[in-house]
Amino acid sequence: MQDKTLTCKDCSAPFTFSVRDQQFYAEKGFENEPQRCRDCRNARKTQRGNGAGVREMFEAICAQCGVPTTVPFKPRGDRPVYCRACYSALAPQPTPA
Repeated sequence: MQDKTLTCKDCSAPFTFSVRDQQFYAEKGFENEPQRCRDCRNARKTQRGNGAGVREMFEAICAQCGVPTTVPFKPRGDRPVYCRACYSALAPQPTPA
C-alpha cells in the first residue's frame, strides 16, 4: 500500500488517503475510498448534527425503579422511560452462536 491523492467531491481540493487511513478502512470493512477531505467530512457531520455538538438531554423518572435520570430524547408520556441500569437489565441478551 502507498498514500493516494484523491479529489474531494465537495470542494474539489486534493487530499491524501494515507496508508494508515487505508488500513483503518480495511479493518472496518469499508469497500469505498473516502469522497471528501477531512474538513468537508467534519463540516458535513456538524451540519447533520453528528458532529462535536452537545446532545440535548431531557429529565425523566425511570418507570422501573423511580430514580431521576436523563435521556437523549424528549419523553412523550405514552411509553415508559428507563434509567441506564434498568434499560440494560430489560434489554434482550444476545444468544450465543
